[in-house]
Amino acid sequence: MNNTNQIHEALVTKVMEALDSIRPFLQKDGGDIELVDVQEKKVIVKLLGSCSSCGISSSTMKLGVESTIKQHAPEIDEVISV
Repeated sequence: MNNTNQIHEALVTKVMEALDSIRPFLQKDGGDIELVDVQEKKVIVKLLGSCSSCGISSSTMKLGVESTIKQHAPEIDEVISV
C-alpha cells in the first residue's frame, strides 16, 4: 500500500469516527447518516430516514455533521449531502 492510500484510509477512519459520534443523535430522531465517499478534502454523505426529508436538515448538515467531521478531520474543507 502506498503512502497516498494510507493517508486516504486514515482520513476515512477519522470521518467514520466523526459520523459514529453523531449517529446516536440522528437515530434518536428516526434518522441516520451514510458515508458515500471521501474525495481529497471533500466528504460526501447521505442523510437517511427522517433526516432525509426534515425541514432543518440543512442546519443539521452544517451545524452538526460538518462541524463534527471538521473537528475529527480538520483537513476536510467541505461536506456535501446527496
